[in-house]
Amino acid sequence: MPRRVAVVIETSGSTSVPKRVMLGTDALLSSASAGAVALGGAGQWLLALPAHYIAGVQVLVRSIAAQTTPVVLPGGHFDLVGFLSGAERLAEPLRYTSLVPAQLARLVAAADDDRRLLAALRRFTGILVGGQAVPVGLLARAADLHLRVVRSYGSSETAGGCVYDGLPIGDTEVRAVDGQLEISGSVLAEGYLGDPDLTTERFGQARGVRWYRTGDLGDVDPASGLVRVLGRLDNVIISGGEKVSLDAVERVVRSLPGLAEAVAVAGDDDRWGQVPVVVVPFPADWPASSPATVGPEPLDRVRAATGAVLGPAARPARLVFVAAIPMLASGKPDRQELARLAGAAKK
Repeated sequence: MPRRVAVVIETSGSTSVPKRVMLGTDALLSSASAGAVALGGAGQWLLALPAHYIAGVQVLVRSIAAQTTPVVLPGGHFDLVGFLSGAERLAEPLRYTSLVPAQLARLVAAADDDRRLLAALRRFTGILVGGQAVPVGLLARAADLHLRVVRSYGSSETAGGCVYDGLPIGDTEVRAVDGQLEISGSVLAEGYLGDPDLTTERFGQARGVRWYRTGDLGDVDPASGLVRVLGRLDNVIISGGEKVSLDAVERVVRSLPGLAEAVAVAGDDDRWGQVPVVVVPFPADWPASSPATVGPEPLDRVRAATGAVLGPAARPARLVFVAAIPMLASGKPDRQELARLAGAAKK
């Protein structure tokens, strides 16, 4: 391991085998500095995410850089009461926290009827939300409550979020090469511990500049520099000979009423090879005796919406209802477990 490595972060492995990312002190501090400038200044942080993931590590690094004491929530499941208590203990003029969309969704839903929680949320100078795509409806609800939410895009390989609300921060540069987003700047990791081949594959040089190949589909607006993330390269299936982005399917389905938490996964199919399958939590009023798969009406609605936007191959083959979406410790859906549940529901 190079001496300049400060921490090794294991990625969540939501769709593949976890990787061990080596980050240097310079990359971590560069990210913290760029974030402070973009947010309006250094301040005090509430740690609401696991400290062994990059978003949690960065809360600690930002606190060290700002010379403030973070408020650390207890480990385990995210608790609204604990979050409120921690938020009310923040005493510095500038206050921040970093969340995943599922946490923000719970807070927004509860704040509708809890004035004390709403007041605590409004005290935050900035609420970073990242780790996965944030539903447009959730952002709108947060805006209606006058919460200062900042969408963060990045990964362990970029020392955390390096794009805020679509715009690169600090000295970060983003480009699209053959539809894949690549990132350069002082926030880049040293590589992968014990995996020089993967390091060479994902980190490359072009005209003396080091670039990280993100594995994300996306584009960059040439006029504004606005970065748009469209999904994962490894979350694409071939259905009947056509490429289908499961992330794109998920975005369309989540825009439909009652399906904001839906997750699209791959399902095996004798005719088409693979097909999209949508997994969604049971509605609160769903009869306990109902089957896990549902009849034609909801499925027809989903198929019509996805087909109209993405084409016939993207239409989900079935809906699978589960008691709750299984999550990783990072707050991301456990897509491997969801694929297993979707396959089991077919049998």
